[in-house]
Amino acid sequence: MNYYTFLESPVDRLLLTSDGEFLTGVYMEIEIQKLLPRMVNNWQQDATHFTKAIAQLNAYFARDLVEFDLPMKAKGTPFQEAVWQLLSTIPYGETVSYKNIAERMHLPKAARAVGMANGQNPISIIIPCHRVIGANGKLTGYGGGIHRKQWLLAHEDKQASLPGH
Repeated sequence: MNYYTFLESPVDRLLLTSDGEFLTGVYMEIEIQKLLPRMVNNWQQDATHFTKAIAQLNAYFARDLVEFDLPMKAKGTPFQEAVWQLLSTIPYGETVSYKNIAERMHLPKAARAVGMANGQNPISIIIPCHRVIGANGKLTGYGGGIHRKQWLLAHEDKQASLPGH
């Protein structure tokens, strides 16, 4: 069985999905419209599977949390999963380029492929794909919309200079 619930947030309504054991998705409003029609069979709306995720997301938005600690399972190709694993290592309040991620993977010419994998990240915010920017420092591509990426980065930047963060 698969479960879902919604969470109102400063970046719009979020759709959270779970397989009952792991958080499998955090999707923004722009993505929800594409996903809901496919969720008709074998999906149950049940917020009880998301207590910890909701608490941590709310704490993040309240600026009380800088690092998530949740059981997650992001399903993708081996390359996508490797990219998402690296995204999870980007510290709060910092950004890296698609090229930098490709270089960390020892694939210096794979920046576009990294960008494509980044765009397929099913657990946005928690796996911080918003922290990846163009090599020229510009905000490029974001499944939730550039304005949400900009909001998330500004939200983290205000917090990054506080003690302990």
